[in-house]
Amino acid sequence: MTTTTGAPGGTGTPGSTGTYAPRPGAAPLGRMIAAQAVLETKMLLRSGEQLLLTVVIPTLLLVLFSSVDIVDTGAGESVDFLAPGILALAVMSTAFTGQAIATGFERRYGVLKRLAASPLPRWALMTAKTASVLVTEVLQIVLLTVIAFALGWSPHGNPAAVLLLLVLGTAAFSGLGLLMAGTLKAEATLAAANLVFLLLLVGGGVIVPLDRFPDAAQDVLGLLPISALSDGLRDVLQHGAAMPWGDLGILAGWAVVGLAAAGKFFRWE
Repeated sequence: MTTTTGAPGGTGTPGSTGTYAPRPGAAPLGRMIAAQAVLETKMLLRSGEQLLLTVVIPTLLLVLFSSVDIVDTGAGESVDFLAPGILALAVMSTAFTGQAIATGFERRYGVLKRLAASPLPRWALMTAKTASVLVTEVLQIVLLTVIAFALGWSPHGNPAAVLLLLVLGTAAFSGLGLLMAGTLKAEATLAAANLVFLLLLVGGGVIVPLDRFPDAAQDVLGLLPISALSDGLRDVLQHGAAMPWGDLGILAGWAVVGLAAAGKFFRWE
């Protein structure tokens, strides 16, 4: 007996298996990562709290401290000192503070647990989150650069060094943010991430030069990732340094430690 198999919308021929549309099964891995990255970016850009951290605060600080002589930034235009520090702050606000808070609440509400049970591998989910962070940072950097130019910024230096600093800074802050989100409760992550943001804003060389602090404090503060990123960007963009190896080394160290610790201790539930 000859039979025909098929499905609505598909085709079937006598004695053959039907063609199903859409074909069942998981999408290609690259497409899943891209779709998740787009979703993560949309969610981040739609959040008022995230926009406050990633766009409003850095922009206001750049305009305010560049226009009003509040902090002694040394010789030259204030914006030449402030712009690299604000770029570093933008990286921290997205890769660390914003990502820690968002991921912490996703973990609390069971979103991560459900995503971990989907065809998207866990490492691919983290890759999508990282891609979302990078896209957001590009938008931040473009916006802040345009504003800084309007305020009279005149950067110079090696673009490759700037890119390397930004990539390592993102890796360092992303690892620390995921470590915090994956080990603390969501409410604790919210409080701790905002507190760290404020403390590093004041003591990380973003607005106040590190040489304004006591010598003993300078030695400690100089080892922080925000200090290394802001000083490295400043050395390149303000002073024309070729490659700030010391700051790159500090950022690389934080990146390795943060990502390794996040990979080991991150809890999905």
